[in-house]
Amino acid sequence: MLSNLLLLLICILSSSFILTTDSYNNKCLRHQEILLLKLKHELIFNSSLSTKLVRWNESGECCKWHGVECDASGYVVSLQLDGEAISGGIGELSSLFRFKYLQKLNLAFNYLDMNYPPILIPIPKSIGNLTYLTHLNLSHAGFGGQVPSEILSLTRLASLDISTGVLSLEKPDMDIPRLTSLKIPTAALSLEQPNLEMLFQNFTKLRELYLDWVNITSFRERKKWGHIISSYLPSLTSLSLVGCGLHGPLPKSFWQLHSLSILRLDRNNLSEVAVPDLFTNFPSLTTLTLSGCGLKGSIPSTFANLTKLTRVDLSLNLLKGSIPSTIANLTKLIHVDLSFNSLKGSIPSTFANLTKLIHLDLSANLLTGSLSPAIFEGLSNLVHLHLRFNFSSGNVPRSLFGLPSLVELDLRFNQFHGTFQLDNLRSLPNLTFLGLSSLPVDIGNVNSSSYGGLQLKVLHLLSCNLSQFPDFIKDLDLQVLDLAANGIAGEIPSWIWGTQLLFLGLPFNHLTNLQKPYHIPPSLESLYLHSNQLRGELHLPIPLESKLRELSLANNSISGSISTSICNARHLSILDLFRNKLSGSIPPCLFESIIIYLDLSRNNISGPIPYSFPLHCGLKYLDLNNNSLKGKIPKSLQNCKWLQLMNVGNNMMNDTFPCMLSSTLVVLVLHSNRFHGEVRCHMSWPNLQILDISSNHFSGSLESINFSSWTAMVLPSAEILTLGLSHHFSSSGLTLIMKGQMVKLYEICHTDDNGNGLTAREHDDLEEKGEIEWEYVCAAVGYVVGFGSIMWLLLLCQSFRERYFGKIEEVVEEMFIARDMRRRRARRAAARNRASRRQ
Repeated sequence: MLSNLLLLLICILSSSFILTTDSYNNKCLRHQEILLLKLKHELIFNSSLSTKLVRWNESGECCKWHGVECDASGYVVSLQLDGEAISGGIGELSSLFRFKYLQKLNLAFNYLDMNYPPILIPIPKSIGNLTYLTHLNLSHAGFGGQVPSEILSLTRLASLDISTGVLSLEKPDMDIPRLTSLKIPTAALSLEQPNLEMLFQNFTKLRELYLDWVNITSFRERKKWGHIISSYLPSLTSLSLVGCGLHGPLPKSFWQLHSLSILRLDRNNLSEVAVPDLFTNFPSLTTLTLSGCGLKGSIPSTFANLTKLTRVDLSLNLLKGSIPSTIANLTKLIHVDLSFNSLKGSIPSTFANLTKLIHLDLSANLLTGSLSPAIFEGLSNLVHLHLRFNFSSGNVPRSLFGLPSLVELDLRFNQFHGTFQLDNLRSLPNLTFLGLSSLPVDIGNVNSSSYGGLQLKVLHLLSCNLSQFPDFIKDLDLQVLDLAANGIAGEIPSWIWGTQLLFLGLPFNHLTNLQKPYHIPPSLESLYLHSNQLRGELHLPIPLESKLRELSLANNSISGSISTSICNARHLSILDLFRNKLSGSIPPCLFESIIIYLDLSRNNISGPIPYSFPLHCGLKYLDLNNNSLKGKIPKSLQNCKWLQLMNVGNNMMNDTFPCMLSSTLVVLVLHSNRFHGEVRCHMSWPNLQILDISSNHFSGSLESINFSSWTAMVLPSAEILTLGLSHHFSSSGLTLIMKGQMVKLYEICHTDDNGNGLTAREHDDLEEKGEIEWEYVCAAVGYVVGFGSIMWLLLLCQSFRERYFGKIEEVVEEMFIARDMRRRRARRAAARNRASRRQ
């Protein structure tokens, strides 16, 4: 009896102690509450995006506030303030660094620098005050500059994440309501003092390390990083060093990290690492991402020993051989990305065993053969399937349309044949992305309008042999529609302008006009209508709230003046109106936007070039060739500090040489105008590769020009220079005057003063740097999109390229020989004349 009473008393006391302890756990110390409220007052954050800070107030128990945790004594030990839209207020004197018992601090996915381009916001040195920290996450928070040495005081750290880099997320994995996209141009952090070795010497308790895009400044450490990590951090379970400038090969000691579960080394130079070496000694790996590391060789069969692997990304490497069938042993895989390699053979049917697979990307390889129906019969959980840019053939298996979870299906640019029935799409109720471009596939009954249940948002049907707009598109709320290079004729239907449309691509068709009434939705960012048969006046009703960034109407027969409604597109960066029948003047408001690329060449535009180039002009490409422009080159054009190409050839400009133009110029074409006077400039153009001032009225001597500063034209070893200007619209190329003949060029660099009254002598200041090849300096000037274009041959066919440039060299050599012969004859004639005068 006594024992029972004693047991009952113990239970009562225990319950009382537990209740007391629970109550005490929830008790927030007053000075901690004051400190939290002071921190909230100091921080600058967007209250409409905040989900934690915005709820902190004096009415509640501070230990129960969102993002706050306390220990049994009421001290704050954890602050989870990630994704709180914090943009400032964390300095050396911040209240944040007065929580001396803080163990976990998370400031990830904030933006502490609201400037663009970003100004470096250093990690406060006061971070060293938080000596109890075990978990520190400052990733993607806008910090930059050198990591402070005070961080070495945090010797208890078990998890460290100071990853930086440009972060662009369309659907951020954060609990932020109403936030659908996030682009954070964060500044880079660097490890110099402390360096990598000093850091690891102090952080021997680290189990998780994330240093993505942190600049490891020491070249020695970039090569010896594997040895340093294995020496000081043998118990690491997670290691992420994406984009740190690391070099292989890895030391054997690195394979002693047997506890590694997560290994991410993307965007480093591990080209000396053989693929088999990477997979033998990490039995605990669940995540392996080595994208863009220059890996060579084949995927070994030992890869199948990593039975715990759930995620693998070996994309953007130089892998060859076939995909091993033993991959079927990795039954826990949910994410596989082997895209952009040189893998051959067919897709193993054993993929059917990967029943947990959610994401499969084998794009841009050399895969051949037909797709086995058995592959997809077991992949009921598959959400993303990307097979574009391969050589797969045969019919598209019907089992592919038995995947109820499929959201993205990309089969573009393969060699499938047979009949593709639209009815198959009805069995894919969750499909939002469909890519069938360039496949010899019969789309089937394109006039069917009974597909209202489809959830498609992105549709790529480029070069699918369509002759009209598929009616089923009417019922879709599309964001991206690409129907380029089909045989579609007639007018563009008014129903195509969906309210959610972001991208519309209809180039290389036979379209003649736009059905009225039509409107440009404010959401539209890219509109490509080039290389059609559009004619007559075209006034695009662009709304003031337009997000339009890219507009191409090139290679049509559009007449009338340039619509001033284009100026409503304040975000417009690319405008291509090449080869139309436009007349009138250039609207001055065009340059009030953030325009970067402007091509108005081969029209009938008249009047002067507007004088309205803004102070912070971002223009890089300006082509006004072949119009009827008059007047002078605007002085305000000197505000365009990034200008690389300027072509005003074949106009009626009447001015002196535009010496004020930016030193970034690569191409300057002034031919066939009325430029006059001496070519005297104190300006240097070190990047200049093309200069054409022919067929003008220049006079005087070229001796005043310091040609030796034009270093881009000096080729000491037959070096080929490239111009970093490429565009995706028309095939305008570049027209120059060469030896009195008008020549249209895509691959050339040239300097010609033909047709002027200029005199010149040889320049001695070029002897040390090498001779400037005036008649032949080669540079890539344009990327021409078009079927059968010579540029595809130049870029992709080595033998054609060698013969092409070889022929040019032969012609140039003959030109040089003829020139030298003329010079020698002229010298001999001059010598004879001088001798006869003396006599």
